[in-house]
Amino acid sequence: MEEKVIDEKRQGESLVLEQKNGNRRKLFIESYGCQMNFSDSEIVASILAEQGYNTTENLEEADLVLINTCSIRDKAEQTVRKRLEKYNAVKKINPKMKVGVLGCMAERLKRKFLEEEKIVDMVVGPDAYKDLPNLLKEVEEGRDAVNVILSKDETYGDISPVRLGGHGVTAFVSITRGCDNMCTFCVVPFTRGRERSRDPKSIINEVNDLVEKGYKEITLLGQNVDSYLWYGGGLKKDYKNASEIQRATATNFAKLLEMTAEAQPGMRIRFSTSNPQDMTEDVLHSMAKYGNICNYIHLPAQSG
Repeated sequence: MEEKVIDEKRQGESLVLEQKNGNRRKLFIESYGCQMNFSDSEIVASILAEQGYNTTENLEEADLVLINTCSIRDKAEQTVRKRLEKYNAVKKINPKMKVGVLGCMAERLKRKFLEEEKIVDMVVGPDAYKDLPNLLKEVEEGRDAVNVILSKDETYGDISPVRLGGHGVTAFVSITRGCDNMCTFCVVPFTRGRERSRDPKSIINEVNDLVEKGYKEITLLGQNVDSYLWYGGGLKKDYKNASEIQRATATNFAKLLEMTAEAQPGMRIRFSTSNPQDMTEDVLHSMAKYGNICNYIHLPAQSG
């Protein structure tokens, strides 16, 4: 099931972050689609900050332009193609500017994107962002670069996402990636791959870090948060092969909620998105037990 909280006001928002001293290259990154894409853009910016890039909201001065795309509707894809026309006009003035397409549309079209949109130098799927430094080297050498390989274990749990301005109030914390529910209307299982969950220790560490930076509210984020299941790593569908020890020590979503609430009692906690067929009474009991878990459930009626 697609994580469908799409904030229309944020569509096309460019990510601008605190500048890192010593970085000389400029990155313009624009995001469309669900909250997961905006969260992923923070991960991408964090990875590229280590490669000498600072973000900018000035398209004309960018050395690298990235657009994080959505494939849930045709309208979303047409919006991306119109933006590429704008990039093309800017690239005529700044021919050294490189253009990359990220996200679900990149995963759906793969190399075909390079054939259809000549301005595009790089196509990167949602599970391949750690490969961006290598892909950029290929682009700088004059070659088109593509990595749309879906991963069985990538959760970006070891990446500390850079946050907008660093002084926000609310933040997204990704806990799962992918989805195993093959809803008829949804492309997510094909663009974001099979479901896998992030180590709860890394989630709590990120939440603790956000508290230290002054954040007051987090949203635990995933295509289907209710099916969160950590048993040591790997795809959820392989849990059936887990050992007795792995099963005994596994963490489900209700337990993760409680761990997060206990770790930071002063932090407001939300989560998105839920699926009717996967939500359990244990989750509701956890919400009732802890006052800092907000009494709000985003439950799309068309799912499940």
